[in-house]
Amino acid sequence: MARYGAIEAGGTKFLVAVGEDPLRLEQVTRIETSQDPAETMAAVIDYFRRAGPLAALGVATFGPVDFATGRITTTPKLSWRNYPLREVLERELGVRVGFDTDVNGAALAEARCGAGRGVEDLVYFTVGTGIGGGAITGGRLVHGLMHSEMGHLLVRRAPEELAEFSGVCPYHGDCLEGMASGPAIEARWGHRAEALDAHHPAWRLEADYLAQACVNVACVLSPRVVVLGGGVMEQAHLLEMIR
Repeated sequence: MARYGAIEAGGTKFLVAVGEDPLRLEQVTRIETSQDPAETMAAVIDYFRRAGPLAALGVATFGPVDFATGRITTTPKLSWRNYPLREVLERELGVRVGFDTDVNGAALAEARCGAGRGVEDLVYFTVGTGIGGGAITGGRLVHGLMHSEMGHLLVRRAPEELAEFSGVCPYHGDCLEGMASGPAIEARWGHRAEALDAHHPAWRLEADYLAQACVNVACVLSPRVVVLGGGVMEQAHLLEMIR
């Protein structure tokens, strides 16, 4: 049976794996994301060469990315800017490479294997250090002029919002990411999300902003399922508050 390779390329780490099926991954390995792309990629390429022949390789990467060229573009990680990730993998490993954003990869995984299994219209949000989103419509990932930037959706300030808090997004201030990401919670309250108990007023604000995001994408894309993931969503009480 054919074996496939998988890469989740993140700003902190690369997770690499091989397998015959998405639910039966083997040899899952963490490789640190170095400031020197050549160092990281040497370790990634060595891993797959040792893993044996592959039918194809799938990559879900941090961005922004250019789908046409397979490059990481204007990332804050300066040494990775304009890095030809897909080209390097195809050249060094001699396999076809599927290339997309990390959140689109997560959306696809939820649709095929997770909370949206069997659904052809789905939106996935990750809520953590940043906020990002990916969409599937008619069973296909949504691409266009650029990849989705759902973290920068504009939201209304919640009625309970602190008057002095203007958001943490360096581009827009009080967009969704600026108001509801993990760093926004910490900047507003002086503590990380996991340190706040379930009755803290932070969660009413968080639920308000994330609910607005869900309504916005529902009005535009009409998904049957919206999946919320990421570190902030590990708070067990938050999902019901958003609903």
